[in-house]
Amino acid sequence: MLFKRNIPGWERLARAALGVALLGAVFAVPMQGWLAWLVGGSGAMALFSSLMGFCPACALAGRRLSDKAP
Repeated sequence: MLFKRNIPGWERLARAALGVALLGAVFAVPMQGWLAWLVGGSGAMALFSSLMGFCPACALAGRRLSDKAP
């Protein structure tokens, strides 16, 4: 299945940085249980959506990239 990108380049970069930071925090900060899973899962989803350029939540909200974007 192919998805049309709905995240601009600057936001993809920000999501990638956030994802790496959250995944690093799971290992750097002593977390246990559900908090570690929550932070790790959030980091993984942010990183994955930045790599794919597609956000399912943004698609449900009707967000699209304009064709005339710089």
